[in-house]
Amino acid sequence: MLNTQSLSGQVYDYLRKALIDGLLLPGAIMNIDSLSKELGISKTPLKEAIIKLESEGFVTIIARKGVLVNRLTQQDIKSIYEIVGSLEANVLTSVFDRLTKKHVQQMKVSNQKQIDHLAAGEFNRYYQLNLAFHDIFLMLSDNKMLRKMIMPLKQRLYDFPRRRYWPEWEQVNLDEHRKIIACLEKDDAAGAADILQNEHWGWSKHEPYFTKFYGFDREETEEDPVVQDLSRLKALRR
Repeated sequence: MLNTQSLSGQVYDYLRKALIDGLLLPGAIMNIDSLSKELGISKTPLKEAIIKLESEGFVTIIARKGVLVNRLTQQDIKSIYEIVGSLEANVLTSVFDRLTKKHVQQMKVSNQKQIDHLAAGEFNRYYQLNLAFHDIFLMLSDNKMLRKMIMPLKQRLYDFPRRRYWPEWEQVNLDEHRKIIACLEKDDAAGAADILQNEHWGWSKHEPYFTKFYGFDREETEEDPVVQDLSRLKALRR
């Protein structure tokens, strides 16, 4: 099949995968000249892809030095939780009149599938279904800009690099899903929005899990490794 995606789009996808797979770790410095030669492409599509990554918070372009892969701090996570919780609760309230019994049933089915995949250790599938669960009501919103804002924030949380999941923590999330569904079945929009914002995206509730998951409770004894071998990044020519 003909690949109609722009070259910069292909580069972006490749670099995002490198972030997810841990080939480009927080604290790493990417040299645009070296990376351009290694990938066998011009600097223009590479710069376009990097600018998009910077707009999403994954990297910082440092003049005359290169591109820094940003670290995800505890404050970053807290801020993302507060932003996404507020946005999603607002969307759920605004689309409540459009949310049908069919949508609620889809959420129930999605949550059960998440439980099944989590139990089977199929974490990537669980992750995708988790995103899709929220999309059931997010896609009902006419505010496309808002929807585009939420996804990069979630990716910033979970794709940096993507880690194996902590079943105990995910069970908490799944239980919160059930609470949201129960409120929707009772036509309790305010209750569902409150759980979504203050429990599901509630920082105080999830902070202990994030602290252990990201190792914020451990003192760093050495710098994170910087990716120096770019040979693992293959050519992106069409």
